[in-house]
Amino acid sequence: MNEVRVFAPNTISNVGCGYDVLGFPLEGLGDEVLVSRRNDSSLVIKEITGADLPINTEKNVATVAIQALLNALDENKGFNISIKKSIPPGSGLGSSACSSVGAVYAVNELLNKPFSRKELVPFAMEGERSSSGQAHADNVAPSMLGGFTIIRSYNPLDIFTIPFPEELLTVVIYPKVEVKTEYAKKILPTEISLKDGIQQWGNMAGLISGLMSNDFDRIGRSLTDSVAVPVRKKLIPHYDEVEEAAMKNRAIGFTISGSGPTTFAFANDSETAEKIRSSCHSVYEKNGIEVLSFVSKINTQGAHIL
Repeated sequence: MNEVRVFAPNTISNVGCGYDVLGFPLEGLGDEVLVSRRNDSSLVIKEITGADLPINTEKNVATVAIQALLNALDENKGFNISIKKSIPPGSGLGSSACSSVGAVYAVNELLNKPFSRKELVPFAMEGERSSSGQAHADNVAPSMLGGFTIIRSYNPLDIFTIPFPEELLTVVIYPKVEVKTEYAKKILPTEISLKDGIQQWGNMAGLISGLMSNDFDRIGRSLTDSVAVPVRKKLIPHYDEVEEAAMKNRAIGFTISGSGPTTFAFANDSETAEKIRSSCHSVYEKNGIEVLSFVSKINTQGAHIL
């Protein structure tokens, strides 16, 4: 192949109690990344639509990730890259991860697949490092692999997916305000109390157990966070009001996606999910804030060729 177009899905990360270690991809929302071979060794970003992003190859996450892959192979090949974005950066939906994942997945295909999907994750993480200052995997891993993804360890990198209820639906609420990931990470506490740690570990165990055993009550009880959400929710307009609207309409649970401003709720049937979506959407509409809201299943495919 001389050219390939890849779709890399947007993601929900952290998932309440799983700061930097839990995530899953959404359906139908993500980046299209078109990569074609060049006759020289240059990386050239030809076009970016859907967001105002740098075309400087040392600053764009896609080309940073590609260069990391080429360095690992000791290759001097060149590529043209075009990116079509569904969601801009600063959304809390893993926008930078989509570009990184789509880019390295596409180049790997054009180089006859020297790496497996899991082996591509560290290269995509380098794109994240250039964007937020940290090479975290809770967006790139689920976008690459699909499914409900857990990062057990970063050193060494240990990633796996777990079963989850097929009927589980995600109600996504994205108010059109920007929360910069780098800032949202800086404001977090560097230390937590033993009491908060115990609560967090219990919720992590409960959430994983609830997902694997189809126990929606346990999922709901466990979808709480003692570390990031209490700080970050102050960056999200009308957070408490939106949460109240979701829970009044029988949401299984409600919390922040990534660093925000996107929030999400879980539901186990489409009628309930639509009621949650409509009520949360209305909170922003009545306050004059543009908002995108939709319902999605958990995407099990991850990145793929279009």
